[in-house]
Amino acid sequence: MLRVAFAGTPEFALPALAALLAQHSVVGVLTQPDRPRGRGQKLAASPVKRAALASQLPLAQPQTLSSAAARAQLEAWRAQVLVVVAYGLILPREVLTLPPLGCINIHASLLPRWRGAAPIQRALLAGDTETGVTIMQMDSGLDTGPVLLQRRLAISASHTSGSLHEALSTLGASALLQALEGLAAGTLRASPQPLEGVTYAPKIAKAEARIDWSRDALEIERQIRAFNPWPVAETTLDGETLRILEAQAEPAAIQPSKDGKNDHPGAIIAVHDDFMRIRCGRGCLRVTQVQRPGRRPVAVRDYSHSVALTGGRLG
Repeated sequence: MLRVAFAGTPEFALPALAALLAQHSVVGVLTQPDRPRGRGQKLAASPVKRAALASQLPLAQPQTLSSAAARAQLEAWRAQVLVVVAYGLILPREVLTLPPLGCINIHASLLPRWRGAAPIQRALLAGDTETGVTIMQMDSGLDTGPVLLQRRLAISASHTSGSLHEALSTLGASALLQALEGLAAGTLRASPQPLEGVTYAPKIAKAEARIDWSRDALEIERQIRAFNPWPVAETTLDGETLRILEAQAEPAAIQPSKDGKNDHPGAIIAVHDDFMRIRCGRGCLRVTQVQRPGRRPVAVRDYSHSVALTGGRLG
């Protein structure tokens, strides 16, 4: 059993923290300071903070770890290893070298592919058929540390960033325990990341959620899956914003209409019981679930009862 300090903030980190609590001695938790959230912008605790308080774990929320005073609590915990999962703060060299076994990170990609803040969304946007988790020994670079182990996961046609997030967080927790076991026994050695295949996953900007109907239907489908549950792909209909949460591409070419009215990208070609078919720059998109401003998500079947769709155009 190791003395483990834990640094994390969002829900993605919770399975790892739970796994550590079951098999190791968690001597303290670092998480980001409370942030304003919601319409009222009231200060709210992070998911990791709530979990730490529920388990009565020592907790610290420094604004930064760059000063000696901010690192004092971590030093007092005398952890053998610091596990970092989506913490959100930069770890200075003084922290990276503090625990005897170093700082271990769970990253939601198969490094060196998709280093950076949004590996799950970028993998979906790119049409990757496989992703996974990497347990790495942290260094001062951006996800450049040597790899302890990796676990792979196939990306299915039904995966959204939400469902993939959940699957990878669970996979990462089990991989973390295996890596710590190897580190404690001295049987696991880190290997440098290969120089080939490096890609970066920059933070998602909300503007990326806007759908360009002149694009390929498969690309738009991946955009919708990648941005569910946030920031959610969106378009407009008759001047009103319309969020699209579920859709499937029809890659086959669509014949031009006789009158030419439905030949423009974004045109609603047909409305069926369970979906509306939208013309794209190439192929068509079957849209099955949407959301109007201030409303809950609904099936297109219900949406079509309140809005005239036939002959309309999105975007």
